[in-house]
Amino acid sequence: VQLQASGGDLVQAGGSLRLSCAASGSISSNNAMHWYRQAPGKQRELVAAMSSGGITNYADSVKGRFTISRDNAKNAVWLQMNSLKPEDTGVYYCYYRDWSSTYDTWGQGTLVTVSS
Repeated sequence: VQLQASGGDLVQAGGSLRLSCAASGSISSNNAMHWYRQAPGKQRELVAAMSSGGITNYADSVKGRFTISRDNAKNAVWLQMNSLKPEDTGVYYCYYRDWSSTYDTWGQGTLVTVSS
């Protein structure tokens, strides 16, 4: 499976961005797509995740502001980010986990910079 993330940009605080991740290859019917982020000098952290069955999970810091969605037929996942804050700045990574096996993979990351 290959992941291609896009949509990162420079935005002012309070603004919005929509990140996209396109998956290609042998996509399992039982999987989860995730968005992680890594701020400078910090560890990578989970932002949001969504299973192929539609179950979602969000970090407390983004609840109510970010929305993850996906289209299983298109093998795509999006992250709608509203009310952005400077602390949302970081490289955002798309991550795929196959629940039918131990396979997982990361996308290349897309940079989000929120200016105050």
